[in-house]
Amino acid sequence: MTAPRTPTPAEELRAAGLRVTAARVALLETVRDGDHLDVEAIAAGVRDRVGRISLQAVYEALNALTAAGLVRRIEPAGSPARFEGRVGDNHHHIVCRSCGAVADVDCATGQAPCLTASDDHGFLIDEAEVIYWGLCPACADARAS
Repeated sequence: MTAPRTPTPAEELRAAGLRVTAARVALLETVRDGDHLDVEAIAAGVRDRVGRISLQAVYEALNALTAAGLVRRIEPAGSPARFEGRVGDNHHHIVCRSCGAVADVDCATGQAPCLTASDDHGFLIDEAEVIYWGLCPACADARAS
């Protein structure tokens, strides 16, 4: 019995109903190879892969990929938007108050939405977004010194 084959980025784009371009493939690969990258870092990664691309084209592609569910946008308070390739689950994030490092934190309990609102105001809740804040080990060590 063989393991199921992972679809290529081009196949994922097609399946999501998006046009396949070298820039979109490079963008999807850059986000997935990175770690909660901001738009500038993504643009640099795409340029390394395919050459020239405008920042506006990167923003437009990120919007399309986010809407299609191929990448996830997070917006920690006081930080630029960041993008990640981990989608399809309801994980959370921890952010360093000093250097801005971001790491994934698996959901603490149960299935999505992980948290039960004390009053849902009639909303049908399907996701909860939690951001933990603190100091990463390097910044905590630097502060202790």
